[in-house]
Amino acid sequence: MTKPTPRFRELTTAECHALLDAHHVGRMAFTYKDRVDIEPIHYVHDDGWLYGRTTAGTKLEIVTHNRWVAFEVDEVRDMFEWQSVVVKGGLYLLRREGSEQEMATYDHGLKVIRRVMPAALTSDDPTPERALLFRIHIDEMTGRGAS
Repeated sequence: MTKPTPRFRELTTAECHALLDAHHVGRMAFTYKDRVDIEPIHYVHDDGWLYGRTTAGTKLEIVTHNRWVAFEVDEVRDMFEWQSVVVKGGLYLLRREGSEQEMATYDHGLKVIRRVMPAALTSDDPTPERALLFRIHIDEMTGRGAS
């Protein structure tokens, strides 16, 4: 009896988008000087962007110095049955004030977030401390899978 061997492959663009749409928790990696860090984040994929929420703190201080981040989401069913997507792009904070375009972008971001968390930024918000919205532009996207 022959032993099955895993098969690895690149995901298509459509498969990458489908994986991003199917999940809402991933990991964002960012750098500052000689330090690399990675944190889990909630996100929503929408039209070439990943939208999320965060609190004020170290992560935001770091990305104001270097907005370029990497993001990864995985779907793992078994040791050799998985898919993974990596996105690279710039992180942009969304502002509630400013130009009409900035306010429209903020309103759109909040609408996108509320698709998966309807109570976001309301009095019923389960994580009210995450009051800052951001989005990551998908400049590069690659995906791999094993079966």
